Parts: sequence; C-alpha cells; structure tokens
Amino acid sequence: PEESIYQIGTMEESVPPGTLALIVSEFYEEFERRFGSHIHILDWALHLDEGTPHIHERHVFDCKNRYGELCPQQEKALEELGFELPDPNKPKGKHNNRKQTFDAVCRTMLFDISRKHGVHLEQEPSYGGRAYLEKQDYILMKQKEQLAAQEQKLEELSLKIEDVETLVEEVSDIAYDKAVEVVTDTVRQETHKEDLRLVEETKNWVLSPERKAPQKEREYAAARLDGVISKIKNAMQSALTKIQKKLMQPEVKQAGKQQIQEKAKESILAFLKKAKQDSAQRESNRKKQQEKQHMEL
Repeated sequence: PEESIYQIGTMEESVPPGTLALIVSEFYEEFERRFGSHIHILDWALHLDEGTPHIHERHVFDCKNRYGELCPQQEKALEELGFELPDPNKPKGKHNNRKQTFDAVCRTMLFDISRKHGVHLEQEPSYGGRAYLEKQDYILMKQKEQLAAQEQKLEELSLKIEDVETLVEEVSDIAYDKAVEVVTDTVRQETHKEDLRLVEETKNWVLSPERKAPQKEREYAAARLDGVISKIKNAMQSALTKIQKKLMQPEVKQAGKQQIQEKAKESILAFLKKAKQDSAQRESNRKKQQEKQHMEL
C-alpha cells in the first residue's frame, strides 16, 4: 500500500480539523468515483496530536495480470485508468512516469475542492527538484532520509569504537611521555568529539516539535541516540586508560624514544587517512544502495 498525508497549513496556521476532514472526505468521494476501479482506499485517520491537524491515508493500486489474476501493479493500473506519461516522447523512468501525472491530477482535485470551502492554497510547482511531490510529502521524505542517515551513523560509531582497540596496537611502538600526552589527547579530542556533537544535534533535531514523525518513533530514536552517547564515552575512557598503560611500560617507552619523531607523525596520519578512506567508502556504498532502492521504486 501507498501512504499519503494530507495537511493544510503549518503549526502556526492551519485550517480547523473539521474543515480538513470535510475537504478530504469530499476528495475521497471524487477519488473513488474516478479511480475506484483500480485504486482502492484501505483506511484513513485524522491525527490531532502532532501540532497540526493532518490525515494519514493508505491506498493500493491493482489490475489483472496476464493470467487474469488481480495483482498490485501501480504503473499498469494507472495506464488502464488512462493516465499518460508527463512526456510521451521520452521513455518511462524515475522522472517520467504515470504516477507523476496521477499526483498532479489529485493535487488539482484537492485544490478545487478546497476552494469550494473557501480555502485557497499556494500552488508551488516543485520542491527540491521533485515536481511530482507535494510539499508535505517532500518534507516527510526528507525526514525519513535523515532518520535513515542517523541509523547509518550509529553503525559507523560502533565500528569506530572497535577501531580504538586497534589504535592501542598502532601507537605502542612510538610511546614515551610526550607521545602518551599527544596521542591520548588527540584521541580524546578528535576521535569522538565531533561524533558526540553530531549525535547530540541529531537528538535535538529528532525531538524538535517541528518534526512530523510520530512522537513514539521520535522518542525511540532519541533513546537509541542516548545509548550511543553513553557507549562512546565509556569506550573512550576505557581506550584512553589502556593506551596510557601500554605506552608507559618501560620497554615500550625506551624503544619508542629512539623512533618517535619519525614514526609518531607517520603512524597517526596513516591511521587517520585509513579511517577517512574507510568512512568515504562506507558513505559511497550507502549512496549506491539508496540510488538502487530509488530505481527499484
């Protein structure tokens, strides 16, 4: 099923819930009359607990396959309803499909019904380069993308915590008093400082009243982020203690003094370079996966 969210206005200014319900109810009646043979509304609900009245609605597209069986097929259903591609001269694709035409027709229907009830909406043609999305749909999509990115960040932070143990081994051969001071301080300040700031900012973002995701989901995400912050801090302190103990062993300290100037900079830079490369590779893989998912949609 596909889910749509209908909202008129913002947290600061919106139509009364009764007006919204009346407009959308008439829209659904027209929707069923025009498209009911291949598009079926499963359910809808008016929400009043998230700052701005809005309606969640689910519907499904279906048509018969070559065996005469009724199957969920969005593009085929829209074709049988008579919807054309936005640009018939170009091949069907992500930016040229019948769903775009269908969305535009539904948008016009909703605007016409709204005007009948004295509600005049701003007709903005596109948001973020996505001409076939409603503004609210685009905002919700961006929120989902950002939440997905935070899940990816949690995975990266977990990997970075494991990398701290590797750091102990890498710096053990270059230790003496100054090396202990410089390396441990660098680990403390640079390895997780930015990560903690980003996680804190993300938590504040998730809990912000401007977010449109359900309160329960936002609180769950915030709790997950609190756990990550605690885990990072504990792992950081544990790693620093292990590093200092290892580097201050007499035999390590003596051997390290002779090579510290050459090896310290080389080893730390190599570690940071590898970490940067690994991070870039993970980001590249994530983007490729997202692009693949978008193409499948």
